[in-house]
Amino acid sequence: MDPKTEFTRSVQENITGLKGDSCLQRDSIEWLRRTLSHNYSYNYSWLGRPIIQYPQDMVALQELIWRIRPDLIIETGIAHGGSLILSASMLALLDYCDAAESGQVLDPNTARRRVLGIDIDIRAHNREAIEAHPMAHRIDMMQGSSIAPDIVAEVQKRAEGHERLLVILDSNHTHEHVLAELEAYGPLVSPGSYCVVFDTVIEDLPAGTYSDRPWDVGNNPRTAVDEYLSNHAEFSVDLDIDAKLLISVAPGGYLRRAEP
Repeated sequence: MDPKTEFTRSVQENITGLKGDSCLQRDSIEWLRRTLSHNYSYNYSWLGRPIIQYPQDMVALQELIWRIRPDLIIETGIAHGGSLILSASMLALLDYCDAAESGQVLDPNTARRRVLGIDIDIRAHNREAIEAHPMAHRIDMMQGSSIAPDIVAEVQKRAEGHERLLVILDSNHTHEHVLAELEAYGPLVSPGSYCVVFDTVIEDLPAGTYSDRPWDVGNNPRTAVDEYLSNHAEFSVDLDIDAKLLISVAPGGYLRRAEP
């Protein structure tokens, strides 16, 4: 067996072992719960912009982008823009590698792969910082509710002509809102690609953890995902990602669309 195949096999064995370690899974949720009071996810940035994510999910996203090689990433929820910058930088690497493999010279001003971010309130200082970033030429932003009919229609229009689409949902975390996002943007996900739904972990946390927010146990992205999957057999949870991350705000939220 060649070294690459052997390494891949050993990683899969690791993941299988983690799937069966229920004690470690419980400890991981408890660790995550204890970090919330310290705003742990606020400690990280990507290329200079706050990303407000756990490192494991950041790594998972870059793995997915590299594997799927999308030409459009749609993200709901912008905040400081770190996630948009992460996606844009990965797309830039994909274009660079494509150009290198074909012997072409990459023109950064003709970015084929793009990121589209949607947020109901793009604060002026965040927009200014994102637009001043070196990755800005790959990023488009839209202000408005991600489930408003005019916004959905515009996103669908901008998605036309793209071959490989990946969707990341991280805005309002109520059941109703996330379910509406899934219904709107799920159909745009390419076969073999993913819709990543963040903050499904709310369902695993003690009730009242987010006392100042409208979401809680029983009303959150996980409950929305469960309802969506019950009516959309083309999507399934990638349990391998859940197992290998252990610490993630999106357990059960890495949804893979089946190949035809």
